[in-house]
Amino acid sequence: MTSSPFIVGLTGGIGSGKSAAATRFAELGATVVDTDLIAHALTAPAGLAMTPIREAFGDAVIAPDGALDRKAMRDRAFADPSERKRLEAILHPMIRAECERRAREATGAYVVLVVPLLVESGSYRERCHRICIVDCPEELQVARVMARNGIPEAQVRAIMATQATREARLAAADDVIDNSSDLPALIAQADRLHQAYLQAARAARPITLP
Repeated sequence: MTSSPFIVGLTGGIGSGKSAAATRFAELGATVVDTDLIAHALTAPAGLAMTPIREAFGDAVIAPDGALDRKAMRDRAFADPSERKRLEAILHPMIRAECERRAREATGAYVVLVVPLLVESGSYRERCHRICIVDCPEELQVARVMARNGIPEAQVRAIMATQATREARLAAADDVIDNSSDLPALIAQADRLHQAYLQAARAARPITLP
């Protein structure tokens, strides 16, 4: 990887608060590249992924407006893991290509690459100079997702089971944002990391946080 742009990989389990952290980094001037948002654009009506998805899965996973019916696709993926792999084989190369394009064109002091499964994906980890994990207890993750999405606990835990464990994420981290408290506490930690990332981006070399 080249030293420019400086890339921070940001991740965390579902409900950890990585979106709130990404929002703060964007407010501070970083260029945020979010793989989830790219995936949503690819699977929106007339999105570039919709034709191959229709060819692979048929109309049963297509919503009336022509977008991906995410619930139908999610139900199929959880019932049969091979279906999830087929979908990933379509989406992942498109997402990576768009991430690379946006990173090349970034105008911020550094890039924050938001990848929910970053720890599980060697290809994304190799692109990053630092790995920042947004962390909180698993019970808090479950409560937040249930409140936010209105889905049952069993389904939340099933999603969590497809992700790296909390211990594995923390073991991969260069930096950790503890989101077990409130939003002001998360913002304060992101602000501190932002200053360190600015320094690292300017120096184009690894840093040691105070």
